[in-house]
Amino acid sequence: MWQDRRILDLFGIEQPVLLAPMAGAAGSSLAMAVSAAGGLGAIPCAMLTPEQIRAELGIFRQRTGAPINLNFFSHRNPPLDETREAEWRTRLKPYYDEFGLDPETVPAGAGRNPFNEQSCAIVEEYRPEIVSFHFGLPDQDLLQRVRETGAKIIASATTVAEARWLEERGCDAIIAQGAEAGGHRGIFLENDVTTQPGTMALVPQVVDAVSVPVIAAGGIADGRGIAAAFMLGASAVQIGTAYLQCPEALTSPLHRQALANARDDRTVITNIFTGRPARGIINRFIGELGPINEAAPDFPLATAACMPLRKAAEGRGSGDFSPLWAGQAAGLAKPMPATDLTQMLAEDAQTLLSRAAGA
Repeated sequence: MWQDRRILDLFGIEQPVLLAPMAGAAGSSLAMAVSAAGGLGAIPCAMLTPEQIRAELGIFRQRTGAPINLNFFSHRNPPLDETREAEWRTRLKPYYDEFGLDPETVPAGAGRNPFNEQSCAIVEEYRPEIVSFHFGLPDQDLLQRVRETGAKIIASATTVAEARWLEERGCDAIIAQGAEAGGHRGIFLENDVTTQPGTMALVPQVVDAVSVPVIAAGGIADGRGIAAAFMLGASAVQIGTAYLQCPEALTSPLHRQALANARDDRTVITNIFTGRPARGIINRFIGELGPINEAAPDFPLATAACMPLRKAAEGRGSGDFSPLWAGQAAGLAKPMPATDLTQMLAEDAQTLLSRAAGA
């Protein structure tokens, strides 16, 4: 029923709908629910310990024989800059005072782990069908070891230049992540997020620039978005925000509340939560400090100083200091089981594409 079957055949799935690997909000339950409808489930690994990755993957493998995508970040942890760290905590001191927190007791450190030797060993042990990367690709020796397991390798590109870079290094498919997408931007060849194209502009230009299949991501939350992506030349779509309100998601109650009230003009790209640009719903923290604040330490070192504020605010029932990641199409999302949502998305898109072909 899908004229372009390149991703379906490459991954061994029935529907060209890929669950975005949303760290902190997606796990094995959501991955299994998407897989049950023929889509591709994903387990985000950047915020998990090796033991947690094995546990999540073990649950998935025990309950389904469907293919799985393990997702990793490919950043390089920067050295701790104590001067910059101190300046950042000074900037946050009024908030620490508000919640009765002592900034001197807040430990520094990275909040997200890059793909490394331990991660690669897990891939070699469990042999996931797909391995995806964000922020470029890991070192060549690790990438080659992943390839030798037989896994298909995909990664995010936010520009045509990044897409070409990924193809040159052997990616089997490329995720074209438009500026509308929620969560962290996959940008890795430059730093200027203000010039990044949206999905409608990015996808056809990436399709023209590379020979491998392209997966559209960003601002896609219903069948219309999927049909539009296929009309632009994509072979599949990756969807995240639309799944955040599903019961299988790990989305917090405060995050769900914010999503339920989401508007098209209430998300922004900010770096204050992690040190790297990511799109989320505007809250007090973003409004007062950001959205882009040059004082924030480099990714992912900004996270440690923000975590106590987030926990304190959430303890009072407030999401004012929480990263409420969401894309610009959050208002289109419907709270429903992920299996039903995946089926509906695919069926609606097929109906629209059939009408277009008949016309």
